[in-house]
Amino acid sequence: MTKIPNKFWKIPLLNPAGAIRLAILGFILCIVFFGGWLVMIRMPGESYKGELPQLTPQEVLLREALQQDVEKLAGEIGRRNYLYYDGLITATNFLEGSLKQAGYEVQRQGYEIDNQTYYNLEVEIPGAEFPEEIVVVGGHYDSAYTSFAANDNGTGSAATLELARLFAGKKPAKTLRFVEFVNEEPPFFQTDKMGSFVYAKRCRDRNENVVAMLSLETMGYYSDEIGSQQYPFPLDLIYPLQGNFIGFVGNTAFQLLVRKSIDSFRRHAQFPSEGAALPGMIQGVGWSDHWAFWQQGYPAVMVTDTAPFRYPYYHTEEDTPDKIDYERLARVVAGLEKVIADLVK
Repeated sequence: MTKIPNKFWKIPLLNPAGAIRLAILGFILCIVFFGGWLVMIRMPGESYKGELPQLTPQEVLLREALQQDVEKLAGEIGRRNYLYYDGLITATNFLEGSLKQAGYEVQRQGYEIDNQTYYNLEVEIPGAEFPEEIVVVGGHYDSAYTSFAANDNGTGSAATLELARLFAGKKPAKTLRFVEFVNEEPPFFQTDKMGSFVYAKRCRDRNENVVAMLSLETMGYYSDEIGSQQYPFPLDLIYPLQGNFIGFVGNTAFQLLVRKSIDSFRRHAQFPSEGAALPGMIQGVGWSDHWAFWQQGYPAVMVTDTAPFRYPYYHTEEDTPDKIDYERLARVVAGLEKVIADLVK
């Protein structure tokens, strides 16, 4: 038998105090990890699984209306941003006219950049019981670069329009606003010239009490194929690889709104859903108009199909109306109607 050199068996052992400290450290790390999982990842309720039910008559009408809106914005109007200003103003006028036809008085919030005027569009239903508490639902209607922007964000702006139509004539307890935001895309993205930033700052300047904001962003592409869904690390180790769900995404500061929103959606909608309240530094977490509300200290959540982490035509000229799954989009919007109803109680 080969004799083992002394250097291999004369290894000093931890003294009892050191072992206890190491065990305590390990226990604390486990608590931190588990607590983080509970707060950031684990959401109330369960994501719907199984075959999707037949569309209700209301969802059929909603599907047709959403398709008509997206085809108008991304098909007939097409490119709409600071480079295609005429298209942007045509989209502004279309959305404003549609909201007026639904019975609303539309407020234009205009602001100038390089001698061109850009407009957020706001409609409001005053709260019957708690008018000082405001819930904002909105999506941006501008396009990125030369993209036709059917999914990003024709779907979000169309969903905002259709939800406004669904709530027309209702009397919520809290004040409810629907806002079509301009200039979310580059070069204004996450700057003070972003339409939602201008809007949220005005809310703060007026000392308005925005208690919740839903940002409707890129909501119309779904796939049941394994591997169709991607994520930034380390989320790829946690979430499903099928891009067939709608996501509710927020930051850790406002995790209660994420949890409340997805809990409502799961109770009312038979559609797969995932949620997360994550540090804002993680890639993609702040990539829409909810970010602007965070800057003013307002709770806000993004509702999304996860955009570039799923959609292969993101920010390209192939982002056209034929890529949208209008049936699934209608199911999501119908579920969001219930979420908003819960938020404005």
